[in-house]
Amino acid sequence: MRIVENLLRVSIDYGKDMTRSRIPSLDGLRAVAIAFVLLGHLRGTRGFPDSDLEYWLGNYSNLGVLVFFVISGYLITTLLIQEQANTGRISLRLFYARRAIRIFPAYYAFLAVVVAASALEWIQLHRFDLITAATYTVNYYADRSWYVGHLWSLAVEEQFYLLWPLTLKLLGIRRGMWVAAAMFVASPITVGAMRVLIKSDLRDLPIFPAVAGGLAVGCLLAGFRPWLWTQRWYLWLLDSYLMLTLPAVIILLNRTRSSTVGAVFGEPIIYVCIALTMDSCIRNYGNAIGRALNSRPLVMIGVLSYSIYLWQQLFLNRYSSSPWAEFPVNIFAAMAVACVSYFAFEQPLMKLRTRFKAVHKSAKEDAGGR
Repeated sequence: MRIVENLLRVSIDYGKDMTRSRIPSLDGLRAVAIAFVLLGHLRGTRGFPDSDLEYWLGNYSNLGVLVFFVISGYLITTLLIQEQANTGRISLRLFYARRAIRIFPAYYAFLAVVVAASALEWIQLHRFDLITAATYTVNYYADRSWYVGHLWSLAVEEQFYLLWPLTLKLLGIRRGMWVAAAMFVASPITVGAMRVLIKSDLRDLPIFPAVAGGLAVGCLLAGFRPWLWTQRWYLWLLDSYLMLTLPAVIILLNRTRSSTVGAVFGEPIIYVCIALTMDSCIRNYGNAIGRALNSRPLVMIGVLSYSIYLWQQLFLNRYSSSPWAEFPVNIFAAMAVACVSYFAFEQPLMKLRTRFKAVHKSAKEDAGGR
């Protein structure tokens, strides 16, 4: 009951805060993304009804990750540009501290549970699972087990958090956008080269240069959005019914991503379509789709999306015969543990992060005064 009350309070606080600081529709889009991931991982678990969703949608769990990448690139770049505009500089120390406080506690709590479960022989890990997971290099390890397999996307995001603020600080916003454009172009080239030159399982390894295209598109949207929003043709596009066709384009192209041609040529188009859809939802948060994305249930799920993604792989396991891996017990267990993770680790530390930011700002003003 307490968890439900806390979730309701989160959604109410979000509604009050949305017009001031939070970007409309992003939490709703996160909810859609995590729903794709959950559906993909539920498929094949005991008790989950068989369906032809994968035939119609392609690899929809991976599609959810692509949406997360575009959102992350856009959000992080927007925050960094705002900091540059407000303070005249980008504080790497403050950025890295905020990210560490937000991400590390729940992440390493998850790893601690995985270590304990392995020690008790409840699960089996592969040789380098823990070292690659602990160092955020899982995306460079092909033989990862199911229990840490999903951490590849969090590793990619952490590598982005490490490199992108440093790039903007050293090169500036304008030249940083050229780096993002180069990253977007290099991503499908890297994928194509790996598919053609490598014949083993390593050909699909999600190394950073191969999968950074979605992050790059989000960065580019954040960088060029102020200019784009002055262009009548772009605003007309965001407000037109053509935007309703983009999800169909995304799903159609997602079905081709297993092929080399689809991965090289289709995936960049998917990234652009996701970015356009996201920008339209942000702009039109008052229409029917926007109201749905900003509704309390989707906001709740979006707020919990990191926690859900982190813990769900322990329960949504099609290879397990454990009672907690059977549908619908698995989805309820994953959601319950995600709620505990959010309220026990993440939310208290997010308050600490806000306090840390305030102290940093106060210290900076004091130093300026002296």
